[in-house]
Parts: sequence; C-alpha cells; structure tokens
Amino acid sequence: MGNKNKTISFRVSQEKFETLRDIAEERDISLSAVFRDYVDMLVAHDGQVEVVPEHEVGESESTTESFPPKVEVPKSFVREHERLELEADHLREQLEEHKRYVTKLRQQLDQNDDEDVVQLEDLDGDDEEETSYRIGSFEDA
Repeated sequence: MGNKNKTISFRVSQEKFETLRDIAEERDISLSAVFRDYVDMLVAHDGQVEVVPEHEVGESESTTESFPPKVEVPKSFVREHERLELEADHLREQLEEHKRYVTKLRQQLDQNDDEDVVQLEDLDGDDEEETSYRIGSFEDA
C-alpha cells in the first residue's frame, strides 16, 4: 500500500491569510508549500518548533531555555494527581456496577410486571354499597 497524503483544513482571519500569502509570494512558493514545510518541520522536531519573526531568529537561539518551556512539579502534586485518578477510576467502576444492577432490576421488573402488580380498583369490588367505618370508642355507640 502506498503512502497516502491527507488533507488538513483550518480557518484563519482574512488579515492572517493575506500575511501568509505574502510570505509565500516573497519566497516564490505556493501557500500550500508554506504549510507543508511547517508540518514537515513540526514532525521532524517532534512538535518542538517555535515560530518567531525573522528578525528575532538570532536572539531566540542565544537563549538557553528549551522549547516548549518545562515546569518542575513537586512530587506531592504528582502523587495527589495519581491518587485522584485512581479514585476516579474506582468511582467509574462503582457507577458501572450500579448501572448493571439497576438494569438487572429493571429487567426483572419487566419480566414480572403483570404478576405482582395489584390494582387498587380491583380491591374495591363492584358493590355499590360501601361499608362505612368510624373510628371511635365503644362508649359512643
């Protein structure tokens, strides 16, 4: 199987588009070539490409900082983050277990739906005479 090219599309403002077109014309290449070159450079340097204006190229090389910038994080922060990730995984597992249990109960309810349900109207009966009951003591009678 051959190496197939893929198309990437995105939107830029009219002003930035015109600037990019000017850059392409200045270098006597197509606008697509500008993007292909950038993507090739990005891939070749494992995503560590810094885009700077031409007049700052010499300045950025003299700095000792690497790009992208790196930040040192305390081990306690990393441990807390890992603990929270484990807790979140555990909660997700509990949620899935609860969902399975609820689904099982719903299925059981659907299977036994007609058998166990007693309608209150069925208990009333068809008699028009209703016996009235009164709560009270025997002395009132």
